[in-house]
Amino acid sequence: MKFKKNPSLPYVLPFGVFLLFLALSAKTGLRPEIEYGLRVTILSLLLWFVSRRVISFKTVSTWGSILLGAAVFLMWIGPDLVSPAWRQHWVFQNPIAGSAHQPPGGYASLPASALFFRALRAVAVVPIVEELFWRAWLMRWLVKPDFQSIPLGFFERQSFALTAVLFGLEHGAYWEVGLGSGIAYNWWMVRTRSLGDCILAHAVTNACLSAYVLLASKWQYW
Repeated sequence: MKFKKNPSLPYVLPFGVFLLFLALSAKTGLRPEIEYGLRVTILSLLLWFVSRRVISFKTVSTWGSILLGAAVFLMWIGPDLVSPAWRQHWVFQNPIAGSAHQPPGGYASLPASALFFRALRAVAVVPIVEELFWRAWLMRWLVKPDFQSIPLGFFERQSFALTAVLFGLEHGAYWEVGLGSGIAYNWWMVRTRSLGDCILAHAVTNACLSAYVLLASKWQYW
């Protein structure tokens, strides 16, 4: 598909649908395994038919991206390992930060098929959707609405900061590690100027988190 009249669409539409799915959580009446499977399918179709021309998986620093993704994972779990009561502080538990939705009975109650689709979405779909929106589009659009004239990884202080802050706020009660992640991924985009490297780093973080969730029953990270 060509989007000459609205070049932002391939970057923004999948993320908008992703947010819509989050808003509709537990309101569809579907069994979790069906709902999660539909999310993966619909987002994957959008990425293929709407966004594939702007997606690149080419990396310039594969091992650097893997190491960065692992480091961001450690940053995510670090505060709770150091202080188990960390997340209970009012700066994280408040009406503004909110709390992540969990299915009735929690994720531990879900069948294996639902957990599979939940992990697949986190590792294979979300990194593409989010990196397209945050690093490939918003960081450039905030510099200039004609974002296509701005190269990937272009550094502008206000754009860098606002993108990181908004990325952090997207993560609710985990806003502080979300902010740290946003800074890390933004920095990696500036350093590598590569969408593929940011997707890989994000995917590694989410893969480590998903493995940690499933193996250690740390469901709060989902």
